[in-house]
Amino acid sequence: MVLSVFRPGILLPWLASMAFGVLVGGTPGLTATMGVALIIPVTYYMEPLAGMAMILGVSFTSIFTGDIPATLLRIPGTPASGPATLDGYELTKQGRGMEALTLDLLCSAIGGFIGVLILMLVAPPLAKFALRFTNFQYFWLGIFGLSMSASLSAGKPMNGIISAALGLLVATIGMDVTTGLPRFTGGNMELLEGVGFIPAMVGLFGLSEVLKNVADPKLLKQSSIPEFGKISLLGGMRIVLKNKLTVLKASIIGTCVGALPGAGADIASWVAYGMEKKTSRTPEEFGRGSVRGVIAPTSANNAALGGTWIPALVFGVPGDSITAIVLGAMLMYGLRPGPLIFQENLTLVHGIFAVGLISQFLLIIVGMLGIKIFGTILKLPRNIVMVIVLIFSVIGSYAIRNSFFDIYIMTLFGILGYFFEFVDIPLPPMILGIILGPMIENNLRVGLIKTHGGFGEFIFDPICLTLILLIVFVFFGGPILNLFRRKEKLD
Repeated sequence: MVLSVFRPGILLPWLASMAFGVLVGGTPGLTATMGVALIIPVTYYMEPLAGMAMILGVSFTSIFTGDIPATLLRIPGTPASGPATLDGYELTKQGRGMEALTLDLLCSAIGGFIGVLILMLVAPPLAKFALRFTNFQYFWLGIFGLSMSASLSAGKPMNGIISAALGLLVATIGMDVTTGLPRFTGGNMELLEGVGFIPAMVGLFGLSEVLKNVADPKLLKQSSIPEFGKISLLGGMRIVLKNKLTVLKASIIGTCVGALPGAGADIASWVAYGMEKKTSRTPEEFGRGSVRGVIAPTSANNAALGGTWIPALVFGVPGDSITAIVLGAMLMYGLRPGPLIFQENLTLVHGIFAVGLISQFLLIIVGMLGIKIFGTILKLPRNIVMVIVLIFSVIGSYAIRNSFFDIYIMTLFGILGYFFEFVDIPLPPMILGIILGPMIENNLRVGLIKTHGGFGEFIFDPICLTLILLIVFVFFGGPILNLFRRKEKLD
């Protein structure tokens, strides 16, 4: 089976999709979901395994390459790359950008490998556990993800909470899913679908950076990024081995979050970053160039891709937007996703597993080329790079819904992000609020309808209680752990 995936009819489109993934992931505003959607028509006349190889190739590669502009320019290439704007960008400012990207590449491959391995070993039991999540559990999962906002503010958790609250407020704009009535739209039909988080993200991180540079002519005369060295896989591997527990922990978190239908890599990367910071002996290093702040989210987001396939293959329930498209593609190929696929198409399932594992090794090769290409482009003078960033910001915002209105949204959030920089309000929690807002509100309201307004199911369920305890730990675990560590030092 392993050798069969190297047939030219599979290998060539597989590699082509990974090259395409480099372009998709490295372009701010474009997403892995969009990349997968664009290649589905190409796979129509291919054999199913070749189509699955292309889907896996473009998704794993684009999730990684999204970290390249996030690390070098503080502009996430994909939503899952948001955490790379923190410690990854700080390392770039210290002249260690290549070190950060090498860690990104290695940990993406390792995290993806672990995610696929877990998919192979524990898919059925993990999928059964994931299906125990109902509206009550998803509400607390959303709150747990949002609680990470306090961790994303360097020494000012209240600013992070303010930013997340503003994100939640933005998320309420649009059609009320329960009553069907418009909210805060001002009569604008374009806002009935809500504020897209991708134009908002591109504006907050991309356009605000352009405005900051335009406001200071001295910056435009500088190189766009400092000298960031050469790729050293051996040196990067040494750092990874020193932090092997972080890689393992983040990969498991990513796989588990990915296995929850609707969660995906976007949430997994933030959860892994927040948990790593909260359990660290040196949380003050995070946000200032911590290698663990780079390792944790990038291990989690690629591991989450493997996790999303667990409910998709076992029960035919999409783990995220990518696997939702995958399920449609399987039906197009005449396959039936669900428990019977392991009996009727076991050879194909084993082929998917083999492609998923081998993709991680190919990712290192393709990723190195991607780093070199984007690194060369970004060595251009800053004024030229800012023009390129502006062009891609406009294209990325428009491409999601083919709407000029999304360009206006991007512009508005760019100005807002520029203002937030001056008042020291962090940007990532706001994006987190916009992403998780609908999940939190919809599950709360549907859950309350189920219980006729009662909160008992939200509190006394074992999974809900576990999530509540984790939320309490996020807010109070750090000070408590620090207190114990001080006592240990005194003793």
